[in-house]
Amino acid sequence: MLSRVLVVVCLLTCILGVPLAGLPVASVMAQDEVAETSATETSPAEPSASAEEAAPAEETEAAEEPAAPTLESLQAGVDEALLAGHNGWMLVCCALVLFMTAPGLAMFYGGLVRRKNVLSVMMQCIFLMGMMTVLWALYGYSFAFGGSGGWFGNFDYVFMEGVQRYWDDDLGKAITPMEGAMTRMTHMLFQGMFFIITPALICGAFAERMKFSAMVVFSILWGTFIYCPLTHWVWDEGPLSYFAGDKALAGGALDFAGGTVVHISSGISALVAALLIGPRMGYPREPLQPHNLTYTALGAAMLWVGWFGFNAGSELASDDLTASAFAVTHFSAAAGAVAWVTLEWLVLGKPTVLGASSGAVAGLVCITPAAGFVQPMPALIMGAMAGGVCYWACSTLKHKLRYDDALDAFGVHGVGGTLGAILTGVFATRAAWDVSDGVPIGLIESGGDFTLVIGQIVAVLVTYVFAGVGSLILLKLIDVFIGLRVPAESEQRGLDISDHGEEGYQFA
Repeated sequence: MLSRVLVVVCLLTCILGVPLAGLPVASVMAQDEVAETSATETSPAEPSASAEEAAPAEETEAAEEPAAPTLESLQAGVDEALLAGHNGWMLVCCALVLFMTAPGLAMFYGGLVRRKNVLSVMMQCIFLMGMMTVLWALYGYSFAFGGSGGWFGNFDYVFMEGVQRYWDDDLGKAITPMEGAMTRMTHMLFQGMFFIITPALICGAFAERMKFSAMVVFSILWGTFIYCPLTHWVWDEGPLSYFAGDKALAGGALDFAGGTVVHISSGISALVAALLIGPRMGYPREPLQPHNLTYTALGAAMLWVGWFGFNAGSELASDDLTASAFAVTHFSAAAGAVAWVTLEWLVLGKPTVLGASSGAVAGLVCITPAAGFVQPMPALIMGAMAGGVCYWACSTLKHKLRYDDALDAFGVHGVGGTLGAILTGVFATRAAWDVSDGVPIGLIESGGDFTLVIGQIVAVLVTYVFAGVGSLILLKLIDVFIGLRVPAESEQRGLDISDHGEEGYQFA
């Protein structure tokens, strides 16, 4: 017992002591480098040709010299290089975020369910990769990012109009639509990966008991009527955006990579779904243990890696802020894993793989809205707080309220996203990204100004109401027309067999 306490004390010191200790001071002595030069010997000059013979040669050399580059041509070369760099990085981020859904989330969720339902959860993730992409191409991107400001997007980009390259007869060449530092096609692809993973997160709440058909219809409706408007409000200078200025509610909120848009919206929708559809058969009397924690651990590691595209990619460029967002993402995940494991070590007496995996994801969720606005040391604090708060939500709150959030979608994403959104208002600083034109912005930096914190809280509450009530309406309608839950016999056999006619494991 004494050894366990000592280890825990050391872990707590690592989490809390480092951020509070202040920045380390390093003194670096600069030394001048003296370059040694050696005299070069010149050979005697060759006899010069006559003036008549030299003149034609000089004229030929002058004619062969290329024209000096202009300022415009140099700037065009720089712009082309920057575009290639930004666009290339963003395409990598597209792949990383898609990697988060499958195999990342598919394995993370797949390992947490019972053996008879592993394929059903993976199928949900993989199918949503296809279906949500189709919806995004047809109208989703336009509804989310068409126009600017206001409550709803428009039809500017329906069927990829204004997104894909087009031929201009007047110019006699193909034109590539641009979106900031990248092509609009790249921006569409990157944002589409968020459209894929967000409804997939919700699936964790109703795992092992919802009809596949109901999941499909719900995801279509939820993506169209909840995700797209919310994205427009937050990321397209709508009423929840800090960048909307005077038109924003309560000054607007900062959401760098999806605290409100992705995690809070999916988390609260997951809670509503879990309450409406009811608990799994046997819950909480029977132990419903994960069948393969190896899958879960590997899935968590994939999510951790993919999250760098999620957060650092949300800068929509490759620059110094990208590096900062990358660093704080990693730091918060690390602190979340350590904090969760430390708590369960104290409470349960053993550190677990499930705890480390869940804690890392909790830290990643918490830092998502703040990734571009906070520094690395506060990121450690945020990750540690997320590990502790989400551990409490998953181990205590869920059981006290007796709702069956099967894979803790609300406990990690809803609670972690809420915490991260509020702490963004606390730790945001001009040094990370000067969004306030030099004015102190965060609660700590401003010396007690709660303006941003209030804006963050208002955005959280609006997201709760909009996503929660909207999900309730959609689920009720689906339940009336096609039903939400599989029959009891199908649930007992497992959804792999009843819904898909397959088994995850075949043993001779």
